[in-house]
Amino acid sequence: MSLIASDQFRIVVGLGKSGMSVVRFLAQQGVRFAVADTRANPPELATLQRDYPQVEVRCGELDAEFLCRASELYVSPGLAVATPALQVAAARGVKLSGDIDLFARYAQAPIVAITGSNAKSTVTTLVGEMARAAGKRVAVGGNLGLPALDLLAADVELYVVELSSFQLETTESLNAEVATCLNISEDHMDRYAGMPQYHLAKHRIFRGARQVVVNRDDALSRPLLADQLPCWTFGLGKPDFKGFGLIEEAGEKWLAFQFEPLLPVRELKIRGAHNQSNALAALALGHAVGLPFAPMLVALQQFTGLAHRCQWVGEHKGAAYYDDSKATNVGAALAAIEGLGADISGKLLLIAGGDGKGADFSALQAPVARFCRAVVLLGRDAGRLAEALGSSVPQVRVSSLEEAVRRSAELARPGDAVLLSPACASLDMFKNFEERGRLFAQAVGGLG
Repeated sequence: MSLIASDQFRIVVGLGKSGMSVVRFLAQQGVRFAVADTRANPPELATLQRDYPQVEVRCGELDAEFLCRASELYVSPGLAVATPALQVAAARGVKLSGDIDLFARYAQAPIVAITGSNAKSTVTTLVGEMARAAGKRVAVGGNLGLPALDLLAADVELYVVELSSFQLETTESLNAEVATCLNISEDHMDRYAGMPQYHLAKHRIFRGARQVVVNRDDALSRPLLADQLPCWTFGLGKPDFKGFGLIEEAGEKWLAFQFEPLLPVRELKIRGAHNQSNALAALALGHAVGLPFAPMLVALQQFTGLAHRCQWVGEHKGAAYYDDSKATNVGAALAAIEGLGADISGKLLLIAGGDGKGADFSALQAPVARFCRAVVLLGRDAGRLAEALGSSVPQVRVSSLEEAVRRSAELARPGDAVLLSPACASLDMFKNFEERGRLFAQAVGGLG
């Protein structure tokens, strides 16, 4: 049964991966719609013209008058709702929506909704693995993997979705069974006027939520919601009532719920304090939707981490090499530097730099001074990073990733770790962060 009135006209704005998922969905529902994209040749144009030749598509500068013909616009995450043509349409009463709102209207199973500046992909994947281990028919996607609308199926028992601030801008009523904002640090300041606007976008995830999970170590993760809403917490300190955290038991650190030890930290394959926090967040979310501890702990013990997220890629002359290319902002790099730095016997050789997206790098200075032997800088904002880090550790400037790995290897000592955690986007030098990570691993493999 369609929940969308078929007599009204819609426009899908943006023809990337999520936009194409909306096209497929609307076509299945028999809804009248057209497509618009600011680009002359959007990524999915050939697919649209092949599969839906009858659908009108307009490429190039958005025509506000055309958009105003629709009752609802499904705006792709890549396009800010502040775009003038969209604002004209909204002012004339056209509803601005997105794929996540559509997904929430049709989802027939509980939703676990996850956002945050960092770690959301790791936690989303972990919760999905926990649900599978518990025998649930689970669908995982959203900002990670499959678009949310492509997850919709009658036999799904649980949805686990990762959501970006861009997706949440057009999400009015997600109504998740449990929602979390894992953490908030400065990111996407090239899209938002400042941190308050970014924070507000992230917190739209809590709209209509039946339960929430809060990070005790990050006050910005706590929503302004009624006290009677069930709230579970996680953090790296000792847990209290309805809390997940760390405790000492028989001389070693354990993941724990309330006062009950669950799993020794040494049994995790993912390293560092930030990954202990991720494990605790996943346990809190799984527990909130009724997953038993036993299968969740098995999933945790088996989880080796995601590609390009503080992933071990090799060893050379007693130093380990970690690919954290997904650290495209300062907060993510901070988590890796502090988490890995506290978890090794030696020091870090940090490889950083790229397109900083207008971020303030000053927060890196203290942890770099504490945990790093040297920093190796490359990319467009290497100079800005060098200035922000100051003279606390030796700096090396390079022009390629291969050179960065070679120079790091020369400086590293046994027990050290060479960490690619750029604190920047990759697009100034690479196709994407995945390519940056692959080339790093390739360069590590090529060390003599």
